[in-house]
This record gives sequence, structure tokens and C-alpha cells, in this order.
Amino acid sequence: MVAVARILDWPLDPAEDNQQVLWNSISIARAVKGVASEDFTVSGVEIDSRDVQPGDLFFALKGEAMDGHRFVEMAFAKGAAAVVVDRPVDGPHILVADTMDALEKLGAAARLRARGPVVGVTGSVGKTGVKEMIFAALDRASRGDAHRSVKSYNNHVGVPLSLARMPGRARFGVFEMGMNHAGEIAALTRQVRPHVAVITTIAPAHIEMLGSIEAIAAAKAEIFQGLEEGGTAIIPIDSPYYGVLHAAALACGAQVVSFGKAADADVRLLDTVPAIGGGSLVTVDMGDRRVCYTVAAPGEHQVVNSLAVMAAVRAVNGDLGAAGVALAEMGGMAGRGARIEIDVEGGEPDDLGRRKALLIDESYNANPASMRATLAQLGRTPAQRRIAVLGAMKELGSHGPDYHAALAAPIRDVPVDYAVLVGDEMAALAEELGKSQGAELGKQVPFAHCPSVREAVETLRAFGLRRDDAILVKGSNSVGLAALVAALGKQEG
Repeated sequence: MVAVARILDWPLDPAEDNQQVLWNSISIARAVKGVASEDFTVSGVEIDSRDVQPGDLFFALKGEAMDGHRFVEMAFAKGAAAVVVDRPVDGPHILVADTMDALEKLGAAARLRARGPVVGVTGSVGKTGVKEMIFAALDRASRGDAHRSVKSYNNHVGVPLSLARMPGRARFGVFEMGMNHAGEIAALTRQVRPHVAVITTIAPAHIEMLGSIEAIAAAKAEIFQGLEEGGTAIIPIDSPYYGVLHAAALACGAQVVSFGKAADADVRLLDTVPAIGGGSLVTVDMGDRRVCYTVAAPGEHQVVNSLAVMAAVRAVNGDLGAAGVALAEMGGMAGRGARIEIDVEGGEPDDLGRRKALLIDESYNANPASMRATLAQLGRTPAQRRIAVLGAMKELGSHGPDYHAALAAPIRDVPVDYAVLVGDEMAALAEELGKSQGAELGKQVPFAHCPSVREAVETLRAFGLRRDDAILVKGSNSVGLAALVAALGKQEG
């Protein structure tokens, strides 16, 4: 009971949230091989002047279209304690030859001083959600001494930035790594140097750049190249590319832990049933024990993701009980499965005079695999009507029309009562849905094809949302469906 109480009643001491020193001027200058203008301490690291908080260290990075040195004054005005620059400025600063190189060096210094295990996560689908779940599990077990990359900071800038933000006291680090070209994850994993490397799944995301799903699998498997000696590779056994991932992991000297539904999975799904209040009650065989826990986020894909989470927590000697509590508490994130009640105008009000519909916000990302999984979950969501707002899937190259058209089958299977298709790439799906419907093609789905998000909002309003509708919004981030989510959330009943 005492252990359970400590897991549930957390944090106990408000002082645990106090701001602490992350770096001082001496350690920064030594790490980045720069010169400090004066003594100072910082409590955070930032690269966007708009997001600077008091006490931050601001890196003035230079890109093709923007030079961060233009925003040094703004950073100081917002409370930056110091800046990293390649030219002298007024105010506390570290002078270096190259600010991007300095950021990478500070990230390397943070990784070098890390005192606990580090987990790296990649995959075509679900990597941000899995990263957040692993972090939540380890953060609860360590009473706030876990660190992770925020948002989707998973590229050549986001990874060193996330490393540089890791406190020296952190007992665990969890970092996401993404790519759209071969070789990118190899470079990132050598910065992160994980003790545990997780691949969530392999799907045709970024196939435009890589040419085939086999090439995507090989690119994701680069994460094993940075594993620390004796490290663990956690891979999906149900994937058609399991053999590719397994061979790559062994070639890097990794201990392989598989997860999935297959009978020989090291972390095997035994059973899943709907949980009271939503989500799933999951039973897992971990070899020497069986574990039962609740996954708050709905969907079979979230159940499978939770297996990878449990495998990672065990690989770093984390607390499986705390992990179960964390998974039971975690709902969907904004843009990645958040479920929001919105006010609508149509339908009869409930006993309290309200007209509420369910908005499922998956507006941040989309590829063929995640589209199918999310549409399937929409079909299992209780609703009077199911409405799918689907934005274009990007970076599919010449395969794009076929992948978009192929969404007609899962849309009919749900079935969707109305579909709003957003973006030029959705023309192939519109054409498929618009074909004359023979018996072999199944139900005809009413739809509208909109070139812009603004037109999609107007189309939905003209269609008329009603009480107890379920509205799925999903597409690649660049389509801008987050604006549609915001617009629907502001509706008044």
C-alpha cells in the first residue's frame, strides 16, 4: 500500500517544481569551446526568441532565410539570462565561431554528464505518442527526474536542443528521432547514444524520399548504430520488416526484445477488452510475469504501442506499476488523438440543455497506416453519425494517388456518414468515392472535396453538426487542419 500511495500521490513537495540551474557560464563555455563575457547561470535553453522564458539561454542560430542574431534584443527583453552568438553583443553572452555547432556541443556535454539510462524512439507511426508514454512512466517512477524531447523535436536541431535541456540530475532521458532521408537517424542516434532503442512500426511515411518501404525500414534501423554497448533494441514482431530490423539490431550488438501479438513475442499481448470509461484493459505476457494495466488512449494501435512502452520501461529497470498508472492517466495529445467535447447547434439538447459532439483531433500527422488505424477507431467510437475530415498525406511521391485512393475502403468499412476531403492530393480519393457504386463496392459515402481549410470549415457548418456526432480530423500538419479544430472548438451551441 505504501508503494502504491507513493506512485499515486505525486509530487508531494511543491519545492520539487522550483526552477533550478541547468548550466553556468563556465560549463557552457567549456562545452562549446567559446568565450563567456561574464559569469551567469541559466535554467533553460531556447532557439526561438518568441518562446524565451526568464532565465533561458538563447542560441542565435542562422538558417537559409533567418538569422537568430536579429532577435537577440527580443530574447533579452523576454528575460533571457544570456545568449550564444558568433559576434559580440551587449549583454551576457558566449562568443563562438558557429552557433549551430555550439548547440550540438552543448547537447553532447549534456549527454556526457547524464547519470541514468537513455531511451531513443523512432518509427513511421506513433513515435511521439510512445515517447510521451515512456516519459510519463519513468517520470512518475522517478518523482519528476525524467527528461524528454518536447513536441516533435526530433531532427538535426531538435535533438541537440532537447539534449542540451536535460538536467544533470535527470535519472532517465527519452528522445525522439525522425527522418525523411537515409542517414539522418544514424547522425541523430550518435548524439543521443541510447541504452534502449525503440522502433514503433514501419509504414510508407516519407516514401517519396526513400523510394520503398524496405528502404524506410533500413533507415529506421539506423537507430541501433548509436546504441551503447550491451544496449537493447525493441522492435515490432508483427511487422513484415521484422527480419530487417532484427538483423540490423544484431549487427550492432544489441539485445533484441520483440513486442506484439505473435506467439513468440518477448512482450506479448494476451488479451484486451474495453475499459470502463474508455480505453482498453490490457493483459501482457512478459516472459517471467503477466502484467495487467489500462491504456486510457483508445484504439488497438495504442494497445500495441503500450507493449513497446512496457518493454522499454523494463529494459531500463523502471517501475512497471508506475508505468501502468501513467498509461491509465494519459489521454490523447493535441493533434495526436485528443478527444474534445464541442458545442454544436443541431439535434435535440440533453437533459441539461446541452448539445455536445465529440471532436477527435489527429490534425498533426497522417500517413496511410495511421489513417487506416484512426478510421478503424472512429468506427468503434459510439456516435449517432461519424464524420471524417481528412487532409492530404504528404511525402508520398508518385505513390500518393494510389495511397489516397485506397482510403476509400476503410471509409466505407467504418462506415463514415460524411467525409470532407482537404487538399489537392485528395482528388484521387474523391474520384474513388465518386465512382458509381456497385454492390461489390459497398456503401456510397457522401463527401465534399475542399481545396482549403477555410472552405472545409464552411462546408462542415453548412452540413450541420449535431449532438452525439463524432468528427475525426486527420491530415499532415502542413495541411493546417489544426485551424479547423480550433474553429470547431469555438462553435457555440
